[in-house]
Amino acid sequence: MTVGKNKRLTKGKKGLKKKAQDPFARKELYDIKAPSIFSNRAAGKTIVNKTAGTKISSDELKGRVFEVNLADLNGGDESQSYRKIRLIAEDIQGTNILTTFHGMDITRDKLNSLIKKWQTLIEAYVDVRTTDGYTLRIFAIGFTKKQANQGAKSTSYAQAGKVRSIRKRMFEILIDHASKCDLKELVGKFTSSPESIAEEILKKCESIYPLQNVFIRKVKVLKKPNFDLTKLMELHGTSAGAEDAGVILDKISAENTVKALAGSGGRL
Repeated sequence: MTVGKNKRLTKGKKGLKKKAQDPFARKELYDIKAPSIFSNRAAGKTIVNKTAGTKISSDELKGRVFEVNLADLNGGDESQSYRKIRLIAEDIQGTNILTTFHGMDITRDKLNSLIKKWQTLIEAYVDVRTTDGYTLRIFAIGFTKKQANQGAKSTSYAQAGKVRSIRKRMFEILIDHASKCDLKELVGKFTSSPESIAEEILKKCESIYPLQNVFIRKVKVLKKPNFDLTKLMELHGTSAGAEDAGVILDKISAENTVKALAGSGGRL
Protein backbone atom coordinates (compact mmCIF):
# COMPACT_ATOMS: atom_id res chain seq x y z
CA MET A 1 0.00 0.00 0.00
CA THR A 2 1.25 3.48 -0.83
CA VAL A 3 2.36 5.49 2.21
CA GLY A 4 0.49 8.58 1.14
CA LYS A 5 -2.87 6.75 0.96
CA ASN A 6 -3.00 5.48 4.55
CA LYS A 7 -2.19 8.09 7.21
CA ARG A 8 -1.95 5.51 10.02
CA LEU A 9 1.29 4.07 8.55
CA THR A 10 3.28 7.20 9.39
CA LYS A 11 2.20 7.28 13.05
CA GLY A 12 3.34 5.25 16.00
CA LYS A 13 1.38 2.57 17.83
CA LYS A 14 -1.95 3.76 19.13
CA GLY A 15 -2.52 3.93 22.88
CA LEU A 16 1.13 4.04 24.03
CA LYS A 17 1.86 6.64 26.71
CA LYS A 18 5.06 7.99 28.17
CA LYS A 19 6.07 6.45 31.47
CA ALA A 20 5.24 8.82 34.36
CA GLN A 21 8.36 10.04 36.14
CA ASP A 22 8.66 11.70 39.50
CA PRO A 23 9.91 15.27 38.79
CA PHE A 24 11.71 15.37 42.17
CA ALA A 25 13.87 12.39 41.20
CA ARG A 26 15.89 14.79 38.99
CA LYS A 27 16.42 17.35 41.75
CA GLU A 28 18.83 17.77 44.65
CA LEU A 29 18.75 19.77 47.90
CA TYR A 30 21.14 22.58 48.89
CA ASP A 31 21.47 24.36 52.26
CA ILE A 32 21.17 28.17 52.30
CA LYS A 33 23.81 29.77 54.56
CA ALA A 34 23.22 33.34 55.76
CA PRO A 35 26.19 35.64 56.57
CA SER A 36 27.64 35.57 60.09
CA ILE A 37 25.92 38.93 60.84
CA PHE A 38 22.86 36.89 61.83
CA SER A 39 22.77 34.56 64.85
CA ASN A 40 21.10 31.72 62.90
CA ARG A 41 23.01 30.97 59.69
CA ALA A 42 20.78 28.11 58.51
CA ALA A 43 18.30 30.11 56.41
CA GLY A 44 16.59 27.09 54.81
CA LYS A 45 16.92 24.75 51.85
CA THR A 46 16.36 25.05 48.10
CA ILE A 47 16.08 22.55 45.24
CA VAL A 48 17.67 22.57 41.81
CA ASN A 49 17.90 20.18 38.85
CA LYS A 50 20.84 17.78 38.99
CA THR A 51 23.80 18.38 36.70
CA ALA A 52 22.95 17.04 33.24
CA GLY A 53 25.07 17.63 30.15
CA THR A 54 26.15 21.25 29.90
CA LYS A 55 23.68 22.42 32.58
CA ILE A 56 25.60 22.51 35.88
CA SER A 57 23.47 22.73 39.04
CA SER A 58 25.81 25.17 40.83
CA ASP A 59 25.62 27.61 37.91
CA GLU A 60 21.82 27.46 38.04
CA LEU A 61 21.89 28.47 41.72
CA LYS A 62 24.22 31.48 41.46
CA GLY A 63 22.24 34.70 41.48
CA ARG A 64 19.15 33.09 43.03
CA VAL A 65 17.46 35.43 45.57
CA PHE A 66 15.94 34.14 48.82
CA GLU A 67 13.55 36.07 51.08
CA VAL A 68 13.83 35.20 54.78
CA ASN A 69 12.13 36.59 57.87
CA LEU A 70 14.53 38.43 60.20
CA ALA A 71 12.99 36.72 63.25
CA ASP A 72 14.09 33.34 61.86
CA LEU A 73 17.63 34.62 61.28
CA ASN A 74 17.91 36.11 64.77
CA GLY A 75 16.89 33.09 66.82
CA GLY A 76 13.10 33.52 66.74
CA ASP A 77 12.89 37.10 68.08
CA GLU A 78 9.21 37.89 67.37
CA SER A 79 9.74 41.64 67.80
CA GLN A 80 11.59 41.60 64.44
CA SER A 81 9.10 39.44 62.55
CA TYR A 82 7.94 42.40 60.43
CA ARG A 83 11.32 42.54 58.65
CA LYS A 84 12.03 40.66 55.41
CA ILE A 85 15.68 40.09 54.47
CA ARG A 86 16.70 39.27 50.90
CA LEU A 87 19.81 37.14 50.39
CA ILE A 88 21.49 36.41 47.03
CA ALA A 89 23.51 33.26 46.26
CA GLU A 90 27.13 34.20 45.54
CA ASP A 91 29.06 30.92 45.69
CA ILE A 92 28.43 27.18 46.05
CA GLN A 93 30.63 25.01 48.28
CA GLY A 94 29.59 21.37 48.39
CA THR A 95 25.89 21.42 49.27
CA ASN A 96 26.11 24.87 50.93
CA ILE A 97 25.01 28.09 49.24
CA LEU A 98 26.96 31.10 50.54
CA THR A 99 24.82 34.24 50.37
CA THR A 100 25.21 37.97 50.89
CA PHE A 101 22.78 40.76 51.78
CA HIS A 102 20.65 41.81 48.80
CA GLY A 103 17.91 43.98 50.30
CA MET A 104 15.41 44.52 53.08
CA ASP A 105 11.72 45.34 53.35
CA ILE A 106 8.80 45.64 55.80
CA THR A 107 5.83 43.27 55.68
CA ARG A 108 2.60 44.65 54.21
CA ASP A 109 0.56 44.19 57.41
CA LYS A 110 3.11 46.16 59.49
CA LEU A 111 3.11 49.05 57.01
CA ASN A 112 -0.71 49.12 56.94
CA SER A 113 -0.86 49.21 60.74
CA LEU A 114 1.33 52.37 60.79
CA ILE A 115 -0.69 54.42 58.29
CA LYS A 116 -3.55 56.23 60.06
CA LYS A 117 -5.66 59.36 59.69
CA TRP A 118 -4.95 62.78 61.29
CA GLN A 119 -1.16 62.56 60.92
CA THR A 120 1.46 63.38 58.26
CA LEU A 121 3.49 60.65 56.60
CA ILE A 122 7.08 61.70 55.83
CA GLU A 123 9.24 59.54 53.59
CA ALA A 124 12.77 60.04 52.27
CA TYR A 125 15.18 57.96 50.21
CA VAL A 126 18.82 58.42 49.32
CA ASP A 127 21.48 56.59 47.27
CA VAL A 128 24.71 56.02 49.21
CA ARG A 129 27.98 54.17 48.65
CA THR A 130 29.54 52.12 51.44
CA THR A 131 33.27 51.94 52.12
CA ASP A 132 33.51 48.48 50.49
CA GLY A 133 31.94 49.58 47.18
CA TYR A 134 28.23 48.74 47.54
CA THR A 135 25.69 51.28 46.27
CA LEU A 136 22.45 51.16 48.27
CA ARG A 137 19.13 52.97 48.04
CA ILE A 138 17.75 53.45 51.56
CA PHE A 139 14.13 54.42 52.26
CA ALA A 140 13.13 55.91 55.64
CA ILE A 141 9.59 56.53 56.86
CA GLY A 142 8.15 58.44 59.82
CA PHE A 143 4.87 59.87 61.11
CA THR A 144 4.05 63.02 63.02
CA LYS A 145 2.87 62.69 66.63
CA LYS A 146 0.45 64.68 68.75
CA GLN A 147 2.04 66.98 71.28
CA ALA A 148 1.37 66.62 75.00
CA ASN A 149 -0.92 69.68 75.16
CA GLN A 150 -3.16 68.59 72.24
CA GLY A 151 -6.67 67.23 72.72
CA ALA A 152 -7.84 63.72 71.82
CA LYS A 153 -9.70 64.86 68.68
CA SER A 154 -7.04 67.26 67.38
CA THR A 155 -4.90 66.47 64.33
CA SER A 156 -1.10 66.43 64.06
CA TYR A 157 -0.51 67.63 60.49
CA ALA A 158 2.92 69.18 59.85
CA GLN A 159 3.35 72.23 57.60
CA ALA A 160 5.10 71.75 54.25
CA GLY A 161 8.17 73.69 55.40
CA LYS A 162 8.61 71.45 58.45
CA VAL A 163 8.17 68.33 56.31
CA ARG A 164 10.99 69.53 54.03
CA SER A 165 13.21 70.23 57.05
CA ILE A 166 12.56 66.75 58.51
CA ARG A 167 13.24 65.13 55.13
CA LYS A 168 16.52 67.07 54.82
CA ARG A 169 17.54 65.90 58.31
CA MET A 170 16.73 62.30 57.30
CA PHE A 171 19.00 62.64 54.23
CA GLU A 172 21.90 63.85 56.38
CA ILE A 173 21.56 61.05 58.95
CA LEU A 174 21.24 58.27 56.34
CA ILE A 175 24.27 59.50 54.35
CA ASP A 176 26.32 59.99 57.52
CA HIS A 177 25.67 56.43 58.75
CA ALA A 178 25.93 54.56 55.44
CA SER A 179 28.96 56.27 53.87
CA LYS A 180 31.27 55.71 56.86
CA CYS A 181 30.97 51.91 57.24
CA ASP A 182 31.03 48.71 55.19
CA LEU A 183 28.01 46.59 54.27
CA LYS A 184 28.39 44.18 57.20
CA GLU A 185 28.37 46.97 59.78
CA LEU A 186 25.49 48.77 58.03
CA VAL A 187 23.30 45.63 57.96
CA GLY A 188 24.00 45.29 61.68
CA LYS A 189 22.56 48.80 62.18
CA PHE A 190 19.49 47.95 60.09
CA THR A 191 18.76 44.75 62.02
CA SER A 192 19.57 45.98 65.53
CA SER A 193 16.76 46.21 68.08
CA PRO A 194 15.93 49.07 68.52
CA GLU A 195 17.13 50.40 65.15
CA SER A 196 20.03 52.78 65.77
CA ILE A 197 19.46 54.90 62.62
CA ALA A 198 15.71 55.24 63.23
CA GLU A 199 16.32 56.22 66.86
CA GLU A 200 18.73 58.98 65.79
CA ILE A 201 16.20 60.34 63.25
CA LEU A 202 13.57 60.38 65.99
CA LYS A 203 15.80 62.35 68.40
CA LYS A 204 17.24 64.86 65.92
CA CYS A 205 13.86 65.72 64.36
CA GLU A 206 12.16 66.26 67.74
CA SER A 207 13.09 69.98 67.65
CA ILE A 208 11.36 70.43 64.26
CA TYR A 209 8.21 68.36 64.90
CA PRO A 210 7.62 65.34 67.21
CA LEU A 211 7.76 62.04 65.30
CA GLN A 212 6.68 58.46 65.99
CA ASN A 213 6.99 55.05 64.26
CA VAL A 214 10.24 55.90 62.42
CA PHE A 215 11.64 52.95 60.46
CA ILE A 216 14.08 52.09 57.70
CA ARG A 217 11.29 50.94 55.39
CA LYS A 218 13.28 49.45 52.52
CA VAL A 219 16.84 48.87 51.31
CA LYS A 220 17.85 48.02 47.72
CA VAL A 221 21.30 46.98 46.49
CA LEU A 222 21.77 48.95 43.26
CA LYS A 223 25.39 48.07 42.52
CA LYS A 224 27.97 45.77 44.09
CA PRO A 225 31.73 45.33 43.61
CA ASN A 226 33.30 42.46 41.66
CA PHE A 227 33.06 39.03 43.28
CA ASP A 228 35.83 38.40 45.82
CA LEU A 229 35.93 34.94 47.45
CA THR A 230 38.15 36.12 50.34
CA LYS A 231 35.68 38.84 51.35
CA LEU A 232 32.78 36.40 51.04
CA MET A 233 34.54 33.97 53.37
CA GLU A 234 35.18 36.78 55.87
CA LEU A 235 31.49 37.68 55.73
CA HIS A 236 30.67 34.06 56.61
CA GLY A 237 33.24 33.94 59.39
CA THR A 238 35.62 31.49 57.68
CA SER A 239 38.91 31.77 55.80
CA ALA A 240 39.18 31.00 52.08
CA GLY A 241 42.31 28.90 52.62
CA ALA A 242 41.06 27.06 55.71
CA GLU A 243 41.25 23.29 55.63
CA ASP A 244 39.16 20.77 57.50
CA ALA A 245 41.15 19.92 60.63
CA GLY A 246 39.08 16.80 61.33
CA VAL A 247 37.84 15.50 64.68
CA ILE A 248 40.02 14.37 67.59
CA LEU A 249 39.85 10.57 67.80
CA ASP A 250 38.69 9.08 71.09
CA LYS A 251 40.84 5.92 71.50
CA ILE A 252 38.55 4.20 74.04
CA SER A 253 35.36 4.66 71.99
CA ALA A 254 37.22 3.46 68.88
CA GLU A 255 38.32 0.25 70.64
CA ASN A 256 34.78 -0.36 71.88
CA THR A 257 33.44 0.05 68.35
CA VAL A 258 35.95 -2.50 66.99
CA LYS A 259 35.00 -5.00 69.74
CA ALA A 260 31.28 -4.56 68.99
CA LEU A 261 31.89 -5.29 65.30
CA ALA A 262 34.31 -8.16 65.89
CA GLY A 263 31.77 -10.80 64.82
CA SER A 264 30.88 -9.14 61.53
CA GLY A 265 33.41 -11.22 59.56
CA GLY A 266 35.70 -8.28 58.91
CA ARG A 267 32.93 -6.18 57.36
CA LEU A 268 32.92 -2.86 59.26
